[in-house]
Amino acid sequence: MMRLLNLPDFAPRLREGENGKKEIFDPIRRKFVKLTPEEQVRQNFLDFMVTRLGFPASLIVVEAVLTYNQLKKRFDILAYLPDRTPCVVVECKAPSVELTQLVFDQVAMYNMTLQVEYIIVTNGLSHYACRIDHANRTYAFLKEIPTFEMVRQQTLDKLQITNDK
Repeated sequence: MMRLLNLPDFAPRLREGENGKKEIFDPIRRKFVKLTPEEQVRQNFLDFMVTRLGFPASLIVVEAVLTYNQLKKRFDILAYLPDRTPCVVVECKAPSVELTQLVFDQVAMYNMTLQVEYIIVTNGLSHYACRIDHANRTYAFLKEIPTFEMVRQQTLDKLQITNDK
């Protein structure tokens, strides 16, 4: 069931759950969840964020609900800065799901409410990261997925520029 992804290796905790279904441990939610292709991508990407990109696990929320136009929507991963400002939203898809404009539209809709500066879309095989400039209503694709330190520093730099005006 576990598929080789275009992410660094990680050693997930797996078990057989009820009805013989495989489960994977989510260290953020602190519980075992059903192992689906999308969940494998989510858990592998979470591990990548924490172990390689330096995002503190304590500043990450997984599968939380937001309200957009009176509709309840569930996003995959949201990372915060230490002051609890949301900074990165990640949309995970199964490896078999092509990352089309519809996927980007979905995460852009979430960001209407979240207002984060960074959006990441992944299916475990391909990964895209964008930096959003809300003031100018533009975005730019990034060459690499930003580290926590890059996100934190760019936010501090932006605050400094605003305070200098």
